[in-house]
Amino acid sequence: MTLYIYQPGVQPLGQFDVLDAYLAGIKGGEIGTLYPAARTVSSTEKAAKDALDGYTNLTDVKRAAVANSITATTQRPLWLLDDGTSGYGTLFGQVIGTPVGLSTTGTNLGPHTSTGSGKVTCWDKPGLYAVSVDAVDTAADGLVIANSSCDPGLKLDCTATGLLTPTGSTNAVGVEVGRFVEFETSPSLVNTPASLVGATEAAVRAIFHYKVV
Repeated sequence: MTLYIYQPGVQPLGQFDVLDAYLAGIKGGEIGTLYPAARTVSSTEKAAKDALDGYTNLTDVKRAAVANSITATTQRPLWLLDDGTSGYGTLFGQVIGTPVGLSTTGTNLGPHTSTGSGKVTCWDKPGLYAVSVDAVDTAADGLVIANSSCDPGLKLDCTATGLLTPTGSTNAVGVEVGRFVEFETSPSLVNTPASLVGATEAAVRAIFHYKVV
């Protein structure tokens, strides 16, 4: 799981199916939007029974599904996706120290959190969130600590695959989805921050305020 909930809006959306072609690649923290999907199960697109009970129009009946694919600046709604493949983004979380003392990084237990339902949790309301730096745009002008333009209040955009990136970056689609706050290098105060011992700081999370304009 790479989306971290700091001071979010309330009541996220949990009823939307994910298009199968995108589900396995969602890490969490991407921007997603709605797409039409078939109301029948096929070898390439499946959904739970309740998700199949959706309707668009009588001539081309479809249901609504989510994908982290942003192809136009006018696409709406834009939501923060909150399922993933690591940390609590796996169905049973992580175990650390298997066997005891021999692992400090953790081992994932179980599949992607969306596996059982085929659905993804979507945060639609403005709030303060963080995303791990492996799930943002890591290009030189992306959301990386080495990018000198990453100052508090920097406008955030997203890439075509929903990754957060600064407005005006090479991969930006052209839609404002929030404002950058700061990078976090050590979320736990139990560890000594690198800055206190003169070591090179390495970001692990990017904190941002989510609000689509």
